[in-house]
Amino acid sequence: MRNDQVFALIDCNSFYASCERVFRPDLAKTPIVVLSNNDGCVIARSYDAKPFVKMGEPFFQAKEKLRRHGIVAFSSNYALYGDISERVMSLIEAMVPGAEVYSIDESFADLTGIPGNLTQFGRDMRAKILRCTGIPVGVGIARTKTLAKLANHTAKRLQVETGGVVDICDPFKRDWVLRNTDVKEVWGIGKRMSAHLEAMGIRTAMDLAKADPWTLRQKFSVVVEKTARELAGTPCLELEEADPPKQEICCSRMFGKRLTEIAPIKQAVATYAGRAAEKLRAQGSVCKRIRVSIRTGMFNPDEARYAQGALVELPYPTNDTLLLTRAAAEAVARIYRPGFRYSKAEVLLLDLRQPGEFTDDLFAVTQPVASDRLMSVLDEINGKYGRGTMHTATVPRTPDWGMRREMMSRSYTTRIDQLWKVR
Repeated sequence: MRNDQVFALIDCNSFYASCERVFRPDLAKTPIVVLSNNDGCVIARSYDAKPFVKMGEPFFQAKEKLRRHGIVAFSSNYALYGDISERVMSLIEAMVPGAEVYSIDESFADLTGIPGNLTQFGRDMRAKILRCTGIPVGVGIARTKTLAKLANHTAKRLQVETGGVVDICDPFKRDWVLRNTDVKEVWGIGKRMSAHLEAMGIRTAMDLAKADPWTLRQKFSVVVEKTARELAGTPCLELEEADPPKQEICCSRMFGKRLTEIAPIKQAVATYAGRAAEKLRAQGSVCKRIRVSIRTGMFNPDEARYAQGALVELPYPTNDTLLLTRAAAEAVARIYRPGFRYSKAEVLLLDLRQPGEFTDDLFAVTQPVASDRLMSVLDEINGKYGRGTMHTATVPRTPDWGMRREMMSRSYTTRIDQLWKVR
């Protein structure tokens, strides 16, 4: 890795809440929280809501507090967030030589060789993303990915002073940030690890940067060693422009209400199997096993508890939604027990590989060509007209067991019947 390499981390500010504000300019100065599936708990907060609501706080406990402080709650709208995320990432990729999408709201960028003032370049990126998507971002620039993450943290922490962009390629600026950042704020250092480090006298990011890397490796792990080296300015992490195929694919949801009959549970599992199959085909993989599990609520002392799963071996490596749905239904029939109130189901695809990587014998059954063609048409139609346009007959159009999202905003960018209207 070159010593002159420069990384940037572009991170969307309060991303879910910012997405909600894009099409609701009337909420520009109103604190916002976004809730988890079934409106369970708080999973995102705008900056002005953070002093009043804790992350993960159950919604039913926070209702009165939200009302008292004028905080508006939204159900999670993942279709909207995913679409806006793609727009932000596309803008970033068009402005830099290389980029790595790290999460739905974060992207590392390679700024190596870009001429001129990098701080100004970061401000230009920030202004363009805000102008084209309405999403505010912070930009951290440094010689390593870990330092770029730290610079981004500083840009958000001192947003008024920095304008949302911090460049610590200069050693003096880097050392100031390291000295003024607690070790628990370093990327990859959690609460438990920071407690061990503080017991060794390592309390700031600067302390970790100066610690002996080999001692850290022997006492903790190679990951902590690399983190210390990166803080000291030695690049150890490359930019990963292509995500490796996942080794497992999971689709898991809480039901909108408790289910007692097997028919709606099968419908729900068929829905999850179809979504998992879409993800499987998107990464060009096939699977040989599927595991299905169902369970009741586990925290109500007045309800009987039950949880069970079943593994199904598929007849051949496949990404066929129809075959996976049949296998999932078979698993539900094996593990369902009457007399319980079920709250959640999960579909897990296992033993994933690329086509041709399975070493079966010459006469082994393989996925029919007709199945490949059918799945290709299915994905093409759903890609053009929206997910769920075409699905298996076992999946109802409007299930009564669907997720409870009573405060969900409109899908402004993904559904033509919910486009933004300007009067």
